[in-house]
Amino acid sequence: MNQTGHHTAVVPDSAAGRRLDQVLAELFPEHSRSRLAGWVKSGEVLLDGATVRPRDPVLGGETVTLNAVLEVQTRAAPEAIPLDILYEDEHLIVLDKPAGLVVHPGAGNPGGTLMNALLHHDPNLELLPRAGIVHRLDKDTSGVMVVARTLAAHTALVAQLSARDVHRQYLAVVVGALVSGGTADAAIDRHPRDRLRMAVREDGKQAVTHYRLRERFRAHTALECRLETGRTHQIRVHMAHLKHPIIGDPLYGGALKLPKAATDALVAALRGFKRQALHAQVLEFEHPLTGVPVRCEAPLPVDLQALLQALREDTAAHAEAERSRR
Repeated sequence: MNQTGHHTAVVPDSAAGRRLDQVLAELFPEHSRSRLAGWVKSGEVLLDGATVRPRDPVLGGETVTLNAVLEVQTRAAPEAIPLDILYEDEHLIVLDKPAGLVVHPGAGNPGGTLMNALLHHDPNLELLPRAGIVHRLDKDTSGVMVVARTLAAHTALVAQLSARDVHRQYLAVVVGALVSGGTADAAIDRHPRDRLRMAVREDGKQAVTHYRLRERFRAHTALECRLETGRTHQIRVHMAHLKHPIIGDPLYGGALKLPKAATDALVAALRGFKRQALHAQVLEFEHPLTGVPVRCEAPLPVDLQALLQALREDTAAHAEAERSRR
């Protein structure tokens, strides 16, 4: 599938002396600068009917003609996988991704992914990079994600993420009873020996996670985490670095630790929780076309609700036992 777009625009006089690629980005904001530069180089952008180079200066008053062909950007088979859609319009989709669903096809996961599901839901998404997916969640992290449905929305959402203008709030249940919130400001990059893991490294990329107490238990804490940056495995790595790994995290959690004299229900809940207890709960951003604030919240999944309930009951049982001994 492809779509052909024929567009014309007049270079404003105020742009005189500026590079063509800079001006094009303002005249056609629905397209990324790299895409526009590629079209200039391939002759699909004309200035007063003549081919030009991206760096050529404009005079002002010229007519820009864009004859662009949008070709398939994402090649994956559509699959009828159910989607839990929280919000949808012609420009974007906000959905609640379940734990266990891989976002992109890859080694070991050629199909059965969120991308396959999206292409079944909207075949036109194949014209967008990664089928419109602008950020990701780990396979076993549940929660809210936004997907672009048009190039204009894709470009705008990527810009918002880069500018850190998207509010991403998570619920994490970690080992240890924290007494206060804080900020983890520790650079992250690929682990030097284990390529499946990330690690805190002095030579890594800046990573900042703000966290505050949501609920305290006897030996665990539910935290509200807000991402300032969006590095791979960021919250998981930061919590492990602070010696409070996320419950059930297979990469960073270490061996299972059971609280002393834990109730049978809590022991069963902790042993049975086979994924990281991390949920992307809230996503807030400006609508890429209207500028209107959008806020979507994904309800806590059943397994996480059950874990929290077991932690509450264990805490209450031990508090009652303490009162009885006095």
